[in-house]
Amino acid sequence: MKVQDQTKPYDSINVTPMLDLAYVLLVVFILMTTASVQGLHVSMPKPSNKPSTEKHELKVVQVMPDGGLMINGVTVNLADLESQLLQAKARDPKMSVAIKGDARAQYAKVVAIIDLCNKIEVPMGLITSRIGT
Repeated sequence: MKVQDQTKPYDSINVTPMLDLAYVLLVVFILMTTASVQGLHVSMPKPSNKPSTEKHELKVVQVMPDGGLMINGVTVNLADLESQLLQAKARDPKMSVAIKGDARAQYAKVVAIIDLCNKIEVPMGLITSRIGT
C-alpha cells in the first residue's frame, strides 16, 4: 500500500469562492452607491396665463458683413453705440439689447458688442434667426 506524499504542491487553485465573494462585494457596492446618490432640486418658474404688461425698451444691434454697426436700423460707430445704450439705460433701467451678427462678419466685432454690454451692465441676447421672419 502506497502512502500519499504531503509535500506535493497543488497544481490548480479553486477560484470559485473568490469569484463569489467578488460578485457579492460588487452588488453591495452598487446598492450602496445608488442609495447615497441624491437628485438635484430645480425650482422651475410657474407658468402664467396672463400676459406681461411690462414693456421695456429693446435695442437691436446688428453687425454687418463689412464690420459696420447698426442700432435699430441706423448706422453707428462703437462710441455712438455706447452713448445711445447709456442713454437708453438711463431712460429704462430694464432695457435690453439683442445682438445679431452677420454670418460673414468677423466674430471679434460681435465680441466687442458683448463686452460693451457687459461693461455698461445691460442684459443682452443673441439673435440666431433672421430678423423679420
